[in-house]
Amino acid sequence: MSVATPTLSRSRDDRVLAGVMGGIARRFGWNSTVVRIVFVVVSVLSAAFPGILVYLALWLLVPQDNL
Repeated sequence: MSVATPTLSRSRDDRVLAGVMGGIARRFGWNSTVVRIVFVVVSVLSAAFPGILVYLALWLLVPQDNL
């Protein structure tokens, strides 16, 4: 039997701005707070990782929850 894995979608109930990080955390079974902290730390410490542009692109490309 196959176990249904959650698809990648923006979260409606675990959101700070658009639900992108909450959706990524739900998809992989991670803690959403940890995902947000790691994203911010990597964005701030890396000049080669434009975090705001990546977040905006994900906001546009990842679909909203169907709930």
